[in-house]
Amino acid sequence: MPTHDETRITQKKITPPELARRWGVDIDTVYAWIRGGELRAINGAKRAGGRPRYLINEADIADFERRRAVQPPPPPQKRKKNRFNFEVIEFI
Repeated sequence: MPTHDETRITQKKITPPELARRWGVDIDTVYAWIRGGELRAINGAKRAGGRPRYLINEADIADFERRRAVQPPPPPQKRKKNRFNFEVIEFI
């Protein structure tokens, strides 16, 4: 059963312009993420087929941020030593 906080998060919705201001990105970028399927949104327009009025759930924003989080690069691999007793000359 969801907690009160989880219910509140899933019910709060914001518009693409609000999200663009929050993240400091262009509004067209937010629309591109929605149209491309990367960012979930609902169409809150009065009529289907009319101009869309996208509403984005806070939980979907959190999910998008998790999927887009920058991961640290893997540690560099150590170069294996030559197991033979002769020198290898590398040519580029």
